[in-house]
Amino acid sequence: MDGISPRLLLRDAPGGRVEIDPEVLVRNPHLRFRLNEGARMAVDDGLLLCGQTALRRLSIRMDREAARAVFKASGLD
Repeated sequence: MDGISPRLLLRDAPGGRVEIDPEVLVRNPHLRFRLNEGARMAVDDGLLLCGQTALRRLSIRMDREAARAVFKASGLD
């Protein structure tokens, strides 16, 4: 998609918000892990109001891509 850049938007109850380029999470698994843990806690506490579904979809996609890469590297694809 020319000229379109996907963003993950997370917003909390007090009004704070952050936009993240999903590619940042792809390139930094530790950051992705920390974000998932924080988002999970925020959901449990009722503080994450926006972005939960997108974050879950992104996580599923990244897990799928990582699994494919492992299968390919081990000759199981």
